[in-house]
Amino acid sequence: MNFDWDFFWKSLLTPSEPFLDGLVLTIVISVVAMVLATVLGLVIALMRRSHIAALRWFAGFYIWVIRGTPLLVQLVVIYTGLAAVGLYEFHDVSFVGISVKAAVQAAIVGLMIHESAYIAEIVRAGLDSVPKGQFEAAASLGMRPSKVMRWIIVPQSLRVMVPPLGNTFNGLMKTTSVLSVIGVSELFLVTQSISSATFFTFEIFLVAAIYYLALTTIWTFIQAAIENRLARQLGIDQPVRITQRLLGGRKGSNAATLQPQA
Repeated sequence: MNFDWDFFWKSLLTPSEPFLDGLVLTIVISVVAMVLATVLGLVIALMRRSHIAALRWFAGFYIWVIRGTPLLVQLVVIYTGLAAVGLYEFHDVSFVGISVKAAVQAAIVGLMIHESAYIAEIVRAGLDSVPKGQFEAAASLGMRPSKVMRWIIVPQSLRVMVPPLGNTFNGLMKTTSVLSVIGVSELFLVTQSISSATFFTFEIFLVAAIYYLALTTIWTFIQAAIENRLARQLGIDQPVRITQRLLGGRKGSNAATLQPQA
């Protein structure tokens, strides 16, 4: 089997309209699902830390079930299972002049639910990383718990939460490839369609892999910029270097002693 370089370079440099549509849909689904998952994950994390036992039990059960079952199964249950038992059926809707297909809605909901269970644990670990003494000291000064959380706990915990949250989003963009099982025309399904029509399987999937790599690499730069900005706000002189993040280079000799500046 010969590799068709002409088809490869044409598909890479001047991709077809369906390919670009699949790429855009992948990005949109990833961003929307991540935002919603972060909000839901924050709620679940706060429930996990609640003084009300019922909320703690519900949050723990939710995380246990969602993290213990495959995303593929969850998508099928959400999209076809709920409709089969008569609980809910997704329909195409129009929002601000934009038509959103039923499969896309189910995909966003499925990814939101799946990722929220992991984000909840990330948020909980980040909040727990702040010494309890700071909360108690703020409370002794008469600050309400909501203000303590907003102005003291959350800003410090963000430094801990941003790297794993960024990695979660990085993985989410690649996980969108499983959405083809419910008929979402994202990048992977479009690539499959082009492969079936042209029989240039290796060439077009290599192009898709390069585009996935480009998406995750761009996000790596954005994530590093966010982490560095948070570090500057906290007075930490230890910037994230792209070469370290992408190529695994060694950190500086002072990496083990990250201390805020006086």
